[in-house]
Amino acid sequence: MQKWVVQLAAGWWLCSIAAAANPEHEFDKQSKGMPLVFEEDFEHGIARWETTDDTAWTLYEEDGNHVFGLNRRVSNYQPPHRSPHNIALVKDLELTDFVMFFRVKSTLDTGNHRDCCAFFCYQDPAHFYYVHLGAKPDPHSGQIMIVNGAPRVALTDNTRPVPWDDQWHWVKVVRDSSEGTIEVFFDDMENPLMRAVDKTFDKGRVGIGSFDDMNNFDDIRIYGRLASLPPVAVP
Repeated sequence: MQKWVVQLAAGWWLCSIAAAANPEHEFDKQSKGMPLVFEEDFEHGIARWETTDDTAWTLYEEDGNHVFGLNRRVSNYQPPHRSPHNIALVKDLELTDFVMFFRVKSTLDTGNHRDCCAFFCYQDPAHFYYVHLGAKPDPHSGQIMIVNGAPRVALTDNTRPVPWDDQWHWVKVVRDSSEGTIEVFFDDMENPLMRAVDKTFDKGRVGIGSFDDMNNFDDIRIYGRLASLPPVAVP
């Protein structure tokens, strides 16, 4: 609990003192009534993650705390269409609607396209959504994207920059499959940085990563609705 209090007090300025003292409750209040289906702080390894290139990812220790991050920009993974090269997906988790929180720290300043990405409704390497949190927006940076059997295309026309520095930041991604809405939040958990509506993919896997930059990730918490339930055992 102490770890969460320090992290939220440092990075999530909108939380009250009471919420910082009980951060799980603050997350619960923003879960849109969905149950907690995944939680990760990397203190027990990375066995629950599948990456597109294991050699590009490292489990780091920072001041006694473990984080999962990219160790280089250039990945051995080459996607079938122009899209991110560095992807880590949660194993055995397919969701329709969800609210995902995570902390991220950019570890290399690459200028206007300094970024991190979150992936969702991931079907296969050629079909998925992702949000590109690029420092300076343009048609290929700082947008909510779709990859649908072709090079990525922006679903948004965002003009608001992402204020990257060398500190930790909070990201929230919210998906409502029935409405088709996608909302992305950066530090400010009440007002979305960008929003899109698209119903191309109604379910899929979720994950973290970068187009071709370097980030560390920690404290991932996902509330959601499972796309399919396991069979019920008959006694």
